[in-house]
Amino acid sequence: NIHLLPATTYVDFTQNQLKAPPEIRNVINFLRGSSSGLKNRVGVLSGSRREYFKGKSAIKALQSPAYAKLKNVPPVNPEDDSAKQLLHSMLQYAFFLRVNRGNPSGSSSSSPKAIQVVPMQEFASDYYYAWFYEGSQWRTYIGAVALVVIVLAGVMFPLWPMKLRIGVWYLSMGGFGLIGLFIALSIFRLIFYIITLVVASPGIWIFPKLFADVGFVDSFIPGWDWDIPPPKKQKKKKHAEGEEKKKKRKQIGEAESTNGAGTLIEKAPTGGAMIEEVSDHDD
Repeated sequence: NIHLLPATTYVDFTQNQLKAPPEIRNVINFLRGSSSGLKNRVGVLSGSRREYFKGKSAIKALQSPAYAKLKNVPPVNPEDDSAKQLLHSMLQYAFFLRVNRGNPSGSSSSSPKAIQVVPMQEFASDYYYAWFYEGSQWRTYIGAVALVVIVLAGVMFPLWPMKLRIGVWYLSMGGFGLIGLFIALSIFRLIFYIITLVVASPGIWIFPKLFADVGFVDSFIPGWDWDIPPPKKQKKKKHAEGEEKKKKRKQIGEAESTNGAGTLIEKAPTGGAMIEEVSDHDD
């Protein structure tokens, strides 16, 4: 039986989260990670933005093959309500809490919707739940430290050794040179295409895949190619009309029915129908 948990017991979220066993914390880290596939949305709670999700999405994440591969987590059977029961038991640790979703917080309909924690807590697939746990922050800390180091290194550039400054100068000039070469190549291939379009229609592209969504090496293969448009596909409307005509012809050719007077309708040689009188005989 599902029991209700009063929301007033979650005054200090941090203390409740510290009481969670390692298995429960592993489940929470899985749900907060990208491998779970949990769809998070952004709402407004007490004037601040907060992520929330739907219960159905969390249940689906715990029933996924990615969760089945984890170790040191409570087992979940996709065939029963074990995922729902597990998520309900995790409410007491206040990693996430049930909320009601209201109207958009701003004047636009696309603004984040307002959410509010409900007094009584239970887990169901149709309810919404707001996150009160941000997950592991080591990536954020590493990014912040790296940003500070880069800024300090740029500010202290005049204090760098002469050889290091010369090396950075050569690298920057090489980068600008590659960018300039790419721009010059783009202009040259456009001019060459316009000339060949007039002289030898339909025109020739140098490196036709230069701006295509392919790899770096594939962008330069082939070296040139004619600007031949792809073949036009048959319109769906004509295709549907052709299929409809075929069905009608098939129905006319196969339809054999008798009316109340014993009249038999058969296919005529011209594709129409002819009427033949058939006498009624009682056996």
